[in-house]
Amino acid sequence: MTSCSKAVPVGNYEAKYEARNPISRFLVNGFLKDFDDLAAKTAPASIHEVGCGEGELIRRLVKTNASSIRGTDISSEVFAATGQDLDGKRVSFEEKSIYDLTPDADSADLLVCCEVLEHVDRPDDALRALHALGAGAYLFSVPREPIWRILNMARGKYLDDFGNTPGHLNHWSRSGFLRWISQRFDIVETRSPLPWTMALCKAQ
Repeated sequence: MTSCSKAVPVGNYEAKYEARNPISRFLVNGFLKDFDDLAAKTAPASIHEVGCGEGELIRRLVKTNASSIRGTDISSEVFAATGQDLDGKRVSFEEKSIYDLTPDADSADLLVCCEVLEHVDRPDDALRALHALGAGAYLFSVPREPIWRILNMARGKYLDDFGNTPGHLNHWSRSGFLRWISQRFDIVETRSPLPWTMALCKAQ
């Protein structure tokens, strides 16, 4: 799920939501449970997921009572099939960079930006663009470092790059990420599903 420079891989480098390994499945289920819980707390009438990728989280968001759900991503290729799958379910998709978002077109009651900020080449500009939307609530998540890399290496992945997943340009510990987003957002609630950091926020 990305919204970044076209030089960076878009979409999920691995299909983590379809993982069959029982340990991977357990970890992803923990992420999804916390995501569902925090999203439900906002009771949004409108939702916009920035960096929607293949639309796996939007498939969960259509279960809410939101009357409109939008997904944007820098690459329309990653959500082309998803658009057909979700046709007629209050969902629309648009090819758009995180840096080009505007309040009039892109604000919503709930702004979701999960598994995106680790990919962007200008993270401070991306955070500024999200804040400028003035959404009612924001739901963020990023991989939690160094645990993310350690777990990758433990399964023999990306050893030449010390466990860094291809396309991950930014790396935050839990405290580092919360401190960074606190520059522009008030943190309402946090969750730590291994190996992620997740935060429900309001714009300052």
